[in-house]
Amino acid sequence: MKEIIDRKLYDTDTANLIASDDYWDGRNTTRQGRNSYMYKTVKGSFFVHRITHWQGELDSITPLSKDEAMEIYESLPEKAMEYKEAFGVDPEIA
Repeated sequence: MKEIIDRKLYDTDTANLIASDDYWDGRNTTRQGRNSYMYKTVKGSFFVHRITHWQGELDSITPLSKDEAMEIYESLPEKAMEYKEAFGVDPEIA
């Protein structure tokens, strides 16, 4: 999916997947008819691509700040990238 937001192009084909809630349950990969995929662009911007299978809803792209992306990363169960690779820093030690 491609979308221009605030004169910037967000493209799932050219960005790198960071994390998602995509999973295979033996029949499909959707969670309640919706999935979220978080990406990082080649220029270092973050965005989330939300896909829906529900009639009347549209797929969407939402740009994220780095802090928002870090929060969403924690909530998405399927990690395609390690934290440091995605954000350039190690997570803080608890």
